[in-house]
Amino acid sequence: MPARTAEAAWSGSLQEGNGTLKLGSGAYEGAYSFSSRFENGTGTNPEELIGAALAGCFSMQLAANLSRAGFTVGRVHTSANVHLTKDDSGFSISRIDLTNESSVEGVDQAVFDENVAKAKGCIISRALAGVPEITVNARMV
Repeated sequence: MPARTAEAAWSGSLQEGNGTLKLGSGAYEGAYSFSSRFENGTGTNPEELIGAALAGCFSMQLAANLSRAGFTVGRVHTSANVHLTKDDSGFSISRIDLTNESSVEGVDQAVFDENVAKAKGCIISRALAGVPEITVNARMV
């Protein structure tokens, strides 16, 4: 299995500085700053990229589970809402909420729900074991 790479560069102080995040594949490179991470400024942030990674991993795992079970998967769409919070110990990701809509031929709700629960244990989910809560709200469309 290949090792995946990414890069981050930062220039300047925390609040006045800025940086770039870059995927090793070249598929994405974007700016980030204090404002884009802790406020609503322009640019990306590490938490947003974690959300994209988890949503992508969950979607692929759910599609794989349903396909292996013999169902025809039309579309699996997942969004992630990553909650960054601050307490006495500092900043942390306190929760990630996944919202999923899937189009799958012939699957009933119970079987769909069972496969959603299994997909919640995808590779990125396991890597994020330190996040206190990851929720999934999935529905068939």
